[in-house]
Amino acid sequence: STTEKPILLNNIADAEAFVSGAEVAVIGFFQEPESAEASQFRLAAGRISEVPFGLSTSPAVLSHYGVSANTVTLFRRVDNDRRDLDMNNKDVDTEKMTRFVRMNELRLVTEYNPVTAIGVMQSSLQFNLLLITDKMSPKHPERMRKFRASAELFRGKILFILLDSNLKSNEQVVSYFQLKKSQLPALAIFHTPDDEHDVMTVDEISIERVQDFCNRFIQ
Repeated sequence: STTEKPILLNNIADAEAFVSGAEVAVIGFFQEPESAEASQFRLAAGRISEVPFGLSTSPAVLSHYGVSANTVTLFRRVDNDRRDLDMNNKDVDTEKMTRFVRMNELRLVTEYNPVTAIGVMQSSLQFNLLLITDKMSPKHPERMRKFRASAELFRGKILFILLDSNLKSNEQVVSYFQLKKSQLPALAIFHTPDDEHDVMTVDEISIERVQDFCNRFIQ
């Protein structure tokens, strides 16, 4: 691609603009741009094309984010949270960094799989709303458009999750909500502290229905 990865962030204003410009952004904070850790970071950046990576060696930027050198930080908008990975630990490599990003890259709508499941469990948001649906359905793009629009309304309150019913690894979740394939698509809302949940089968998704379902459950 024509854009250089990672992007060099030389001052606080650049760093803040970089973080606020994406649903998920990753910055590597290093003392030396050519250190072994920084080159591992560049390799990880090359592997994950859809997440923007920045790199900073500016003492002012490090201090602004309260990090020490050799830290990789992931910022995400969905719950205004961040995750830090300390690279001074000698066994952190490109593999571990890639996994760290994949695990924590929660988005406005996060697709559920065995890796993102870990990040979902660790999110500070206590409510999860799952859209359990067949991604191969011709109606899928339109459903997703409305589900995303609904997610905007509950940003910072509810984690919106897409669960593809075709994946074998997701069968357990579908059966947890006591749903059969014939009842899908369905919405399932879940309160993590006490496992309280509610399920609604939906033929068509509308923003109003999602909003109403969420509000009723939260109340």
